[in-house]
Amino acid sequence: MQIARFGVGNRRDEGPRGSRGLQGQVIHSDSNGVISELAFGRRALIEPHSNPNTTWFVVIEGGGFVQVGEEQARIAAGEAVLWPADIPHAAWTDQSPMRAIVVELPEIGESRVLEGTARAIGPGEGTPPQRAYGHLVERPASGYDVAEGEPF
Repeated sequence: MQIARFGVGNRRDEGPRGSRGLQGQVIHSDSNGVISELAFGRRALIEPHSNPNTTWFVVIEGGGFVQVGEEQARIAAGEAVLWPADIPHAAWTDQSPMRAIVVELPEIGESRVLEGTARAIGPGEGTPPQRAYGHLVERPASGYDVAEGEPF
């Protein structure tokens, strides 16, 4: 059994260049991907940047804001945003802290697919999948008043 510790007492200053008010801890890292925890303080920031990995930013506590390309949206605990590979993305908070689990998945070439475990994906058999480009999904109307502050 392997237990990885993260959270308070295990974090260090973390994030891409230009980040501020952010601490994190890598939970797991190998050639299959990286899983990290990030803790944003108030007015914390990950500046817009891109990386070669498809990344899921999963908010588990608090809330803040995210950006994919030119789109920006609020995000709260229980929501996740897809950051596609090589597309600029960012995250930040204003008045409240936020915690997120970040899962980075490198693009897997055909040499990494195990025979007999994968099936063709696409409109026709044998058609290779095409790169997808993500975007933020429109939130359902909730009667949210901007003057109330960030979502929790």
